[in-house]
Amino acid sequence: MSKTYLELSQDGGGAHKYYEVAVDGQTVTVRYGRIGAAGQLQTSTFPTAAKAQAAAAKKIGEKVRKGYAPAVPGQRAPRAVSRRQVTSAPSTARAAAPVLWRFRTGSSAFGIHIDEERCWVGNQAGDVYTLDHGGEVLARYQLPDGVKCLVADDFWIYAGCDDGRVYDLSSKLPFAAYDIAADVDIFWLDIHEGVLHVADRGGRLTVIDHEDEHQWSRGGHGEHAWMVRADDRAVYHGHSRGVSAHSPDGGAELWHTATRGAVLFGWQEDDSVYAGTAHRVVHRLSKTTGAVEATYQCDSPVYSCATSPGGRFVFAGDSASSVYCFDRDGTRLWKLGTGGGSALSMQYRDERLYLVTTDGSLVCVDASEAAVTAAQAGSVPQARDVKLAAALPTYTAATAATSVTTVTAAPEGSVVVECVGDGGRTRIHVVTPGYEPTWNVQFPRAIREAGARYVVDAVHAASGGFYRVRGDIRRLR
Repeated sequence: MSKTYLELSQDGGGAHKYYEVAVDGQTVTVRYGRIGAAGQLQTSTFPTAAKAQAAAAKKIGEKVRKGYAPAVPGQRAPRAVSRRQVTSAPSTARAAAPVLWRFRTGSSAFGIHIDEERCWVGNQAGDVYTLDHGGEVLARYQLPDGVKCLVADDFWIYAGCDDGRVYDLSSKLPFAAYDIAADVDIFWLDIHEGVLHVADRGGRLTVIDHEDEHQWSRGGHGEHAWMVRADDRAVYHGHSRGVSAHSPDGGAELWHTATRGAVLFGWQEDDSVYAGTAHRVVHRLSKTTGAVEATYQCDSPVYSCATSPGGRFVFAGDSASSVYCFDRDGTRLWKLGTGGGSALSMQYRDERLYLVTTDGSLVCVDASEAAVTAAQAGSVPQARDVKLAAALPTYTAATAATSVTTVTAAPEGSVVVECVGDGGRTRIHVVTPGYEPTWNVQFPRAIREAGARYVVDAVHAASGGFYRVRGDIRRLR
């Protein structure tokens, strides 16, 4: 076996990544990622050893032309990833919020998503837990690194992690769905119709398509971009100097609105985006023009914000362990203490406000009018501390094809897909009749192997002309 190891490391927070090519007979294995990390693996088999050597030489030549150079593994130290540095003071609110239940994850947490069936929370230890709305813990996912954020895109749930990858949590076995460029330090992300949008430490916005291929990137007007939201019309990017809107195709700037304080969180409804700032306010901006439509004044820097459907009510969490509710026009309706640190992320659903706080807790607050009125009068329920079940189902991120179950036949109603070679890359096409055979399928790179077939529960068409897998993935023998 022959092996070539290359690195590209730039000063000033630029690229810090490696690329390794190994040739063993007719097989070429490529490993790449951030320096010091395990990285991603891609394996290709060629008809002859000579063709394998030629393919490897081509890959190495391409990287050298991009600035990579021979190196010795382990000599360069990994570059530290950013941790959001936050402070949390005691609340100045006169009354405590009506907390129904509280689940302590054991580590600082930023990721939250609430859907019809479950509550999702991800923490800095790489743990993602699911709970029902009553607070019972259902399952635990173990990811390789800290979870920066959790986002949903229709049926699919994704976790952005400090290892530079985005994991699909939609089936029992989490897979790396996107491998972001090694020089991108994720702060926040959003996924819309399978297209990934990443806001990073340097204030950049990076867009990656369903095939995990870079589409475009834009430098922001500022740094530390903690907000990105996307829809069919634009990508909304919040950073240290305000909010910018970019065209989904190509990234042309549509508008920019400056804010007095750095944007620390963002939310969106159909016609508006909401930006929580360090200057103690939440701004509601028009998606069309960027004009400020309303301002929601808090008493301390705003760490998080959310709305009820349609923006009827606007919620905010500040650095002093308080949560607020405003009417649509900006009138403050109430301010209450969380009883457990500042809310780093939040989401409202069915008269409940869900928070993840600086102490790593997922908190469920009764935000109904009756409960808040009673809380303001000093009457709050006894919050229930949620405990982990003794035998909790636990799912660990898949890192290799061996993690996938093998079956000998496709179950009735399932869909068969096949890995096919395409100009040096491996694509996935549906072979089950009734689907467009030329469309690519979004599929984990770690288990792609030319000629292999897999069975999936279902595929769904995306607006960009490709399919997305739903449910479990099994290899077809």
